[in-house]
Amino acid sequence: MAVRRRPASSEMSDAAAASLVSERRAGSQAWWNAVNAWLLLLPAAVLLIAFTHYPILATIRHSLFITKRNGTEVFVGLDSYQGMAADPIFWKALINNFWFALGTIPTSIALALVMAIWVNRNMRGRGFLRLAYFTPTVLPMIAVANIWLFFYTPDYGLLDQLRGVFGLAGWNWLGDPSTVMGCLIVMVIWKEAGFFMIFYLAALQQLSPDLEEAASIEGASRWYTFRRITFPLLMPTTLFVAINAVINSFKLVDHLVIMTKGGPNNASTLLLYYIYEVAFTFQDSSYAATLTAVLLVLLSAVALIKFGYLDRRIHYQ
Repeated sequence: MAVRRRPASSEMSDAAAASLVSERRAGSQAWWNAVNAWLLLLPAAVLLIAFTHYPILATIRHSLFITKRNGTEVFVGLDSYQGMAADPIFWKALINNFWFALGTIPTSIALALVMAIWVNRNMRGRGFLRLAYFTPTVLPMIAVANIWLFFYTPDYGLLDQLRGVFGLAGWNWLGDPSTVMGCLIVMVIWKEAGFFMIFYLAALQQLSPDLEEAASIEGASRWYTFRRITFPLLMPTTLFVAINAVINSFKLVDHLVIMTKGGPNNASTLLLYYIYEVAFTFQDSSYAATLTAVLLVLLSAVALIKFGYLDRRIHYQ
């Protein structure tokens, strides 16, 4: 009995149909994967928009209006920004903030690196040293401010007690424009350095000890090994720490409320404290929104430099 064979064209049609069905299934699977991915991102996206992006847009919008006593809003455009440009206290606070950042950031990072290298060594009491260095970090800023008031209080503070031992008169450390900013910088360095030390310590423990051993075999000194091998490998950590230090220098305000309230004569007023003062003391929410918009621009510039420039020039393992 002869067996009839299917035409070649029919076999090709079946193969094409199977391929089409496979492509449709793959496309449907890819679509469902994309939908599932967006559904997983949805809760975080909602929170991000609700608590970050919307407040930013609302703040920028509010800076373009003024609110009357009856609650009605009046559009004033850029008038608040023009007033800010002519506000001497704003410029004083901004300059103070830059000096504050310049005083705290390099010193706290350098001190954190030194402490991390020190406690990374195999020595007795290493755990105690790590605890001692990290303890200031876990204290609230208000508690830290009260602790340092004990040092800075005129006549009765620890610093003036030490000065008295050498026959020197007391000094109003927080009441003198020439010393108040330095006092705040020292306090913030004391608190922040231990926090940054943790990141450096974690990074140091990830480095292979073979690198240092190979360098020592080649006759390299410790300083040369640190400068040419260790520190370049710590650059991603340094960048992360530096960005956090910059942000912290613009967002700290608790210590000013406790210690100086921006005085004397605005010598210690920082930008965020001025925003707080304008909003809650002077009850000028429109001008406070204007100042906040400027602060957001400054922090956005920091983020842009970090993600757009520095990330491309730093090697990540």
